[in-house]
Amino acid sequence: QVHLVESGGGMVQAGGSLRLSCAASGRPSSRYSMGWFRQPPGKDREFVAAISWNGGSTDYADSMEGRFTISRDNAKNTGYLQMNDLKPEDTAVYYCAASSGIAYATSQLHDYGSWGQGTQVTVSS
Repeated sequence: QVHLVESGGGMVQAGGSLRLSCAASGRPSSRYSMGWFRQPPGKDREFVAAISWNGGSTDYADSMEGRFTISRDNAKNTGYLQMNDLKPEDTAVYYCAASSGIAYATSQLHDYGSWGQGTQVTVSS
């Protein structure tokens, strides 16, 4: 299990930017993919972005591609989600996740065994 702690959420106006961070601890190897998911109010958790263990490949949900950028720094055991041109419909609790031994970027929620506590992102119009 990996212990994950998100930070960087907050309130921003439409068109603004936020950078989320996800600090990981508890697993000696970084050979696992990381992902970001979000849960809008009253809706199911949905995929946002994923990155392979070495950062060599990424995957995005269609509505985020071009606006969001996922990255990671294995030396710091930290993942990031840069969010630009935010829209009110991006309002959600954002969760980072670490996969259960999967090295490639996966969008499948069931591939992730460790989750952070979530950070709220609110975008006002």
